[in-house]
Amino acid sequence: MATAALASERESAYLSQLTMAATRYANRTTRREQNQSVIETRGPLYADTPERVEKRLARLGADWAMARAIEQTPTEPASSAGSTLQLPAEAFTSEVLGLERLIGRNNLTPVAFLEGGVQVSRSVGRVTVGGPGGGHGTGFMVSPSLLLTNNHVLRGTEEASRSKVAFAFQDGVDGNPLVPAVFPLEPLRFFVTDRALDYSLVAVAPRSAQDEPLSSFGRLTLSQAEGKVVIGEFVNIIHHPRGEPKQIALRENQIVDVLERFLHYESDTREGSSGSPVFNDQWEVVALHHSAVPKADAEGRPLSIDGTVWRPEMGEQQLAWRANEGVRISRILRALHEVSLSGEAARLRDEVFTMGLAPSATESAPAMPSADGAPPGPVADGSAVQVQGHTPTADGAAQLTVPLRITFGIDRHWHSQAAFPARPPQPAPTPKAASRPPRSARTDVVSAVENDVDAALAHNRLARERPYYDRSADSVARDAYYADITGDGDALRQRLTTLLAATHEPQPRYKPMRLVYPWVDLHKDGRLRSIYSGRDFSVEELVRADAAVAEARLARVQELLLMETTAGPVEFEAEFDALEASMPFNCEHVVPQSWFAKKEPMRGDLHHLFACEVGCNSYRGNFPYIDFPDFDEVVRDACGKREPSGFEPQEGKGAVARATLYFLLRYPGQVGDAAREFPEERLPVLLQWHESEAVTEYELHRNAAIAEIQGNRNPLIDHPEWASRIEFAGVWR
Repeated sequence: MATAALASERESAYLSQLTMAATRYANRTTRREQNQSVIETRGPLYADTPERVEKRLARLGADWAMARAIEQTPTEPASSAGSTLQLPAEAFTSEVLGLERLIGRNNLTPVAFLEGGVQVSRSVGRVTVGGPGGGHGTGFMVSPSLLLTNNHVLRGTEEASRSKVAFAFQDGVDGNPLVPAVFPLEPLRFFVTDRALDYSLVAVAPRSAQDEPLSSFGRLTLSQAEGKVVIGEFVNIIHHPRGEPKQIALRENQIVDVLERFLHYESDTREGSSGSPVFNDQWEVVALHHSAVPKADAEGRPLSIDGTVWRPEMGEQQLAWRANEGVRISRILRALHEVSLSGEAARLRDEVFTMGLAPSATESAPAMPSADGAPPGPVADGSAVQVQGHTPTADGAAQLTVPLRITFGIDRHWHSQAAFPARPPQPAPTPKAASRPPRSARTDVVSAVENDVDAALAHNRLARERPYYDRSADSVARDAYYADITGDGDALRQRLTTLLAATHEPQPRYKPMRLVYPWVDLHKDGRLRSIYSGRDFSVEELVRADAAVAEARLARVQELLLMETTAGPVEFEAEFDALEASMPFNCEHVVPQSWFAKKEPMRGDLHHLFACEVGCNSYRGNFPYIDFPDFDEVVRDACGKREPSGFEPQEGKGAVARATLYFLLRYPGQVGDAAREFPEERLPVLLQWHESEAVTEYELHRNAAIAEIQGNRNPLIDHPEWASRIEFAGVWR
């Protein structure tokens, strides 16, 4: 094909890409303006969806409770530790700083941020397309052998075969240029491309023209997991604009919108930046930069800087830019999963989904197919995909070998029957078929739990600086919450159920160490009290007791994963349930988890979670509440009285009654369908306890604190008089 024809084809494809990006951007104008308004008035925690924000907080090692605590704490001049919070230096953690940055209160960052950027930048190189119609782009290593760039940079194998990538094409610290290492591309060994997602993945020669090994430049590990960035956060781009030496667009690039397959962000990138990695502040790749969003006229045609319609022959430098667009890396990985490969090509592709070594600053495996074996759904965009250097299997299935990686957090399906152990819990004996987990794995377990302990104690320190209960502010919040609630009987019940469900955002997972003990369940003296016995504990006591349980559980889980006799998910789940029962936490679900099969959001709903020590928690078990006629005369356990018919607590009857009534309103039809649960005929017990014990300041504090974290409130605390007006019978129908 003639040089002019090749150039014309490339220009036409680029113009089409610009037009589509401009159209997508224009179609989201209203949504983007709403996002910007929320960012300016409330901050990034509220601009994106609660689910995405919760995942982002989890990746930062934080949670909604910590985020809300920081929001509620008055801003102070930055301390020597870098925080605007009233925390001693030893209590200042990376989680706190990360949250301050996310919330927008503090723009400081550890110097390690710069070191991480230098490390990941080594894997980014300038792509040069040789021959007619050539040019420059950017690419980055995503496995020991494969480089990722845009489809519009490398459109096919013929073009890739005459192209090369140069690493270390940049200035050194002394301002003088380094000697780049230039590697030819090897598309006949591996080449996959997708026009709709605008990515190309190509093999790179293992040694450069100067005989330098490709391995010396490392790779960036990609993750399909969500939560790497949310609307309102800033991203960083390492690139070769117009083929120039490597540069960085640093922390002035705000995410303004998240689409199904694309991210829109404001950034100072130029031509040649195509194929660049877009990073979050933890140097995780969140997108593949592929297009600027140009200003356009009413017909969607790109405009030049002088306001006229732009034409390719005018040059990219004449385009009037509005924003930038990147392809979400999770969507590229999803599409790559679905490509049918075999033999050596399949092996090379699989390496993209395995953990890499330096220079990646963070490592995370991509999401794998669902539990039922179904792969992630295809992107139904009619995209054309080229695959080179392999043939599909006879049945059309992809031969994909992925190492099994199971990650457990301490909030993973733990049982409700928590315990405060008299001594550190002892894990079950190690089976003969198992070997001890590697020392590094045991160290990771301890480190993860210690991070939770540090964050919980920091949260508690922040809590001590806050008013325990602001009655006037809570009164205003309460009135606004129920402003549209009217009626009586079943109509009132239905309206409350709808309100409680609609406002239950976010829906935090079960993690009492982080969510219950530091603030929600505190009494005014700053202590925790068992809901059944009244025995009191310091926050640190229960936090460290749960941490000991968490370490023992996680160590035992690692041993189970190494057991040759563990046959599959069913057997593992049985082992896991036994593990929970033998190593419980110190948190009581007043509606036992077995009644709702440990499902979320019921399991993590803070309205029915209370601190409770081992004896009382285990003593109650999953027995339903009952009122014994001789309760005041009999000799009973310090926790209360239990018989086969049920359990009556020594303390906290009013609080647990109102928590249970909340649960019935929030989750109608979830409990009461088994003899050992809570059938309708037991409702008078709850109503009697509710009437006999008035709402306390402790419950008012809990209700306000929970509303801050998960959005909804307990109507029986806010309006005790509604108990006689609500027709509860409907919750069992």
